[in-house]
Amino acid sequence: MGIFSRVSDIVNSNLNAMLDKAENPEKMVRLIIQEMEETLVEVRTSAARGLADKKEFERRRGVFQHEATEWRQKAEIAVKRDRDDLAKGALIEAKKAAEMVDALSKDLDNIETMLVKMNDDINTLTQKLKDAKLRQAALVVRGRSAKARLNVRQQLTERNVDEAMIRFEKYERKIDDLEGAVESYDMGQRNLADEISELEADEQIENELQDLKRSLSDKAES
Repeated sequence: MGIFSRVSDIVNSNLNAMLDKAENPEKMVRLIIQEMEETLVEVRTSAARGLADKKEFERRRGVFQHEATEWRQKAEIAVKRDRDDLAKGALIEAKKAAEMVDALSKDLDNIETMLVKMNDDINTLTQKLKDAKLRQAALVVRGRSAKARLNVRQQLTERNVDEAMIRFEKYERKIDDLEGAVESYDMGQRNLADEISELEADEQIENELQDLKRSLSDKAES
């Protein structure tokens, strides 16, 4: 496949559609990036040759322009000295040089058109390559995430979460039983501090009762 056909295929390609159809998008995007990078190198190499050709043709055109000018000057000199034969010969050579100037100018126009097209292709390929690399990074992250999730799911399936939860609940029940047994030994047992606290509470209630009676008696007398 020629370089220009490859460039056209890449420029006109739909990266998203290609990846959607691919069985292995991550592998596909690697191949696309490789193809783009190789094509970009070839286009830049061709552009470099085109620029070198442009300089060479411009130099040659300058040489022939100079020759055409010199032959016309020689023709003028020959005419002034009544040497029409020499003047005709000089004019013929001037015409040949002018024709070479015209031919080289057309070649330069073609080269310039080709370089403009190559510049557009390089810009498009560079942007496509940038997009592909961004997509590659996203695919790598998605692939790693999917593999991690799959690994977790597989481990959960293999270990049977339901059975693990049942065993955990049985162990938790045993702990509850042990704590209940410890607390049962404390039931019905009162220490000195508990008894004093009850006395203080009774005394407080008794004081409140006496205050209430005095308050009612004062109201009745008034």
